Amino acid sequence: MKVLIIDDDKTSQTVAKARLKKEQLEVLCATDGPEGLTVAAETKPDLILLDVSMPGMSGFDVCKQLKLEPELYTIPVIFLTAADNTDDKIRGLALGAVDYITKPFDAFELRARVKAALRTKRFEDMLMERAHVDPLTELPNRRALAQHLQREWARVERQAATFSFIMMDLDRFKEVNDRYGHSVGDQVLKEVARVISDRSRRMDVPSRYGGEEFAILVPNEAAGTAARLAERCRRGIEKLCIHFDGGDVQITASFGVADSTAAKSPEGLIEMADRALYDAKEAGRNTVRCAGQGVSV
Repeated sequence: MKVLIIDDDKTSQTVAKARLKKEQLEVLCATDGPEGLTVAAETKPDLILLDVSMPGMSGFDVCKQLKLEPELYTIPVIFLTAADNTDDKIRGLALGAVDYITKPFDAFELRARVKAALRTKRFEDMLMERAHVDPLTELPNRRALAQHLQREWARVERQAATFSFIMMDLDRFKEVNDRYGHSVGDQVLKEVARVISDRSRRMDVPSRYGGEEFAILVPNEAAGTAARLAERCRRGIEKLCIHFDGGDVQITASFGVADSTAAKSPEGLIEMADRALYDAKEAGRNTVRCAGQGVSV
């Protein structure tokens, strides 16, 4: 696991680094607030040891900034202070710090507090992962997708980039459940999840949207390219044949595709893809439609 020390005191850095390396931790260092924020954004450490008193940008200011960043706010912060000041401790804890360590460090106390914070972080990460994964398909769930969508939207607003959203629905899936039972239906959902995962790029976010609906977030691509991904998924699903004791099941899927260029919000983008999906259903199912473009492939 990675620990980032943000401290302008080189001696404190050296002592803390030497003691923590004995715990088989990767230790990174920064000498001021701006550098610390940059290193944190680039490396995503598991814990930050943050000096309260630094010139220019105080530890409190750094902590405030960390808690405003979507990808950094969950990183636990332990404040380092040379003064045992109750008011500072209260202020730091109110900003979201998990602990305080007084300098000069006691080796055993430093290790114990760092290990305790990392244990809690590991446990929270496990809970977070479970809360964001669909247990049946093992894809990201709708909550996780919403977070990815918000981050991608924020990135697009900063960089004037483009991304696409694919909405997918299995055709007549209720008939599968009614005829063969939910256990077979569950197997179909798992196989479909495998198909769309295998065809997605590493940066794409295939997810289970709910029920028999799936979605794929496609960064850095306009609707035309995303539609080709949707078509590959459509063909893969069409070729599926799920074997079970009572026979074989085949399924098809319909797809709606939209990109961020004409959307005014993440919710608007989803609505556009959903309307395109409705068009695909109206066109006879087992097809791909792009928002505002009719047949896409």
